[in-house]
Amino acid sequence: MATDYDAPRKTEEESEESIEELKARRHDKNSGKVDEDETEAAESFELPGADLSHEELAVEVKPKQSDEFTCMSCFLVHHRSQLADEKKLICKDCA
Repeated sequence: MATDYDAPRKTEEESEESIEELKARRHDKNSGKVDEDETEAAESFELPGADLSHEELAVEVKPKQSDEFTCMSCFLVHHRSQLADEKKLICKDCA
């Protein structure tokens, strides 16, 4: 909704409300959960198939081979054929 900043504003007499009225209105609108911790709320959600604690990874990690290099831009290991800049050790994708 657009706000008309040129419209006349209410005077103090028109907008004066008691503190009790304001407090009552505040409690009616809010449920008291305004400062809910997002982390706590996220921990209560459970996605189907999200529990992978019983799974074991079967990936073999091999050390970098003599014909490979690590790109200094994306930090991925590439074959030497992907080398774009030998001094900077930058792959063709990052060059």
